[in-house]
Amino acid sequence: MYQISPTELARQFASAKEAAATVPFVLDIRETWEIERASIPGTHHLPMSQIVARISELDPQKPVICMCHHGGRSMQVGAWLETQGFVHVTNLTGGIEAWSLEVDATIPRY
Repeated sequence: MYQISPTELARQFASAKEAAATVPFVLDIRETWEIERASIPGTHHLPMSQIVARISELDPQKPVICMCHHGGRSMQVGAWLETQGFVHVTNLTGGIEAWSLEVDATIPRY
Protein backbone atom coordinates (compact mmCIF):
# COMPACT_ATOMS: atom_id res chain seq x y z
CA MET A 1 0.00 0.00 0.00
CA TYR A 2 1.18 3.47 -0.81
CA GLN A 3 1.61 6.21 1.79
CA ILE A 4 0.94 9.91 1.33
CA SER A 5 1.84 12.75 3.66
CA PRO A 6 -0.68 15.42 4.60
CA THR A 7 1.43 18.02 2.80
CA GLU A 8 1.43 16.02 -0.44
CA LEU A 9 -2.33 15.44 -0.22
CA ALA A 10 -2.87 19.17 0.29
CA ARG A 11 -0.82 19.78 -2.88
CA GLN A 12 -3.01 17.32 -4.78
CA PHE A 13 -6.17 19.10 -3.57
CA ALA A 14 -4.72 22.48 -4.61
CA SER A 15 -3.60 21.19 -8.02
CA ALA A 16 -7.00 19.71 -8.71
CA LYS A 17 -8.71 23.00 -7.84
CA GLU A 18 -6.37 24.99 -10.09
CA ALA A 19 -6.88 22.62 -13.01
CA ALA A 20 -10.62 22.27 -12.37
CA ALA A 21 -9.93 18.55 -12.11
CA THR A 22 -11.39 15.93 -9.82
CA VAL A 23 -9.93 16.06 -6.34
CA PRO A 24 -8.53 12.83 -4.91
CA PHE A 25 -11.10 10.47 -3.37
CA VAL A 26 -10.31 10.50 0.34
CA LEU A 27 -12.18 7.94 2.41
CA ASP A 28 -12.45 9.02 6.05
CA ILE A 29 -13.11 5.85 8.01
CA ARG A 30 -13.50 7.47 11.42
CA GLU A 31 -16.69 7.17 13.43
CA THR A 32 -19.42 9.82 13.21
CA TRP A 33 -18.53 11.40 16.57
CA GLU A 34 -14.99 11.93 15.28
CA ILE A 35 -16.22 13.57 12.08
CA GLU A 36 -18.34 15.92 14.19
CA ARG A 37 -15.21 17.00 16.08
CA ALA A 38 -12.90 17.50 13.11
CA SER A 39 -13.02 16.88 9.37
CA ILE A 40 -11.28 17.83 6.17
CA PRO A 41 -13.57 19.39 3.54
CA GLY A 42 -13.99 17.24 0.45
CA THR A 43 -13.49 13.87 2.12
CA HIS A 44 -16.01 11.04 2.02
CA HIS A 45 -17.18 9.50 5.28
CA LEU A 46 -17.65 5.74 5.58
CA PRO A 47 -17.04 4.46 9.12
CA MET A 48 -14.69 1.52 9.52
CA SER A 49 -17.50 -0.36 11.25
CA GLN A 50 -19.57 -0.19 8.04
CA ILE A 51 -16.91 -0.86 5.37
CA VAL A 52 -17.77 -4.54 4.85
CA ALA A 53 -21.52 -3.90 4.53
CA ARG A 54 -21.09 -0.87 2.25
CA ILE A 55 -18.12 -1.86 0.09
CA SER A 56 -20.34 -1.80 -3.01
CA GLU A 57 -20.42 2.02 -2.68
CA LEU A 58 -16.72 2.14 -3.59
CA ASP A 59 -15.16 1.61 -7.02
CA PRO A 60 -12.23 -0.83 -6.84
CA GLN A 61 -10.78 0.60 -10.06
CA LYS A 62 -10.50 4.18 -8.79
CA PRO A 63 -7.74 5.43 -6.51
CA VAL A 64 -8.71 5.79 -2.87
CA ILE A 65 -6.83 7.47 -0.04
CA CYS A 66 -7.83 6.13 3.37
CA MET A 67 -7.60 8.30 6.48
CA CYS A 68 -8.44 8.15 10.16
CA HIS A 69 -7.26 9.88 13.35
CA HIS A 70 -3.60 8.78 13.37
CA GLY A 71 -3.29 6.43 10.37
CA GLY A 72 -3.56 3.02 12.04
CA ARG A 73 -7.18 2.15 11.34
CA SER A 74 -6.97 3.53 7.82
CA MET A 75 -3.92 1.32 7.20
CA GLN A 76 -5.99 -1.71 8.25
CA VAL A 77 -8.92 -0.70 6.03
CA GLY A 78 -6.58 -0.02 3.10
CA ALA A 79 -4.94 -3.43 3.46
CA TRP A 80 -8.37 -5.06 3.57
CA LEU A 81 -9.50 -3.13 0.48
CA GLU A 82 -6.45 -4.47 -1.37
CA THR A 83 -7.54 -8.04 -0.51
CA GLN A 84 -10.91 -7.15 -2.06
CA GLY A 85 -9.35 -6.19 -5.41
CA PHE A 86 -8.80 -2.46 -4.94
CA VAL A 87 -5.69 -1.64 -6.93
CA HIS A 88 -4.89 1.98 -6.06
CA VAL A 89 -4.99 2.26 -2.27
CA THR A 90 -3.04 4.86 -0.31
CA ASN A 91 -2.92 5.64 3.40
CA LEU A 92 -2.71 9.18 4.79
CA THR A 93 0.22 8.99 7.18
CA GLY A 94 -0.55 10.49 10.55
CA GLY A 95 -4.25 10.92 9.73
CA ILE A 96 -6.21 14.04 10.55
CA GLU A 97 -3.90 14.69 13.51
CA ALA A 98 -0.95 15.19 11.15
CA TRP A 99 -3.15 17.20 8.77
CA SER A 100 -3.96 19.61 11.59
CA LEU A 101 -0.28 19.90 12.55
CA GLU A 102 1.19 20.14 9.04
CA VAL A 103 -1.48 21.63 6.78
CA ASP A 104 -4.39 23.33 8.54
CA ALA A 105 -4.14 24.31 12.20
CA THR A 106 -7.81 25.37 12.17
CA ILE A 107 -8.79 21.68 12.11
CA PRO A 108 -9.32 20.80 15.79
CA ARG A 109 -7.09 18.18 17.38
CA TYR A 110 -8.58 15.60 19.70
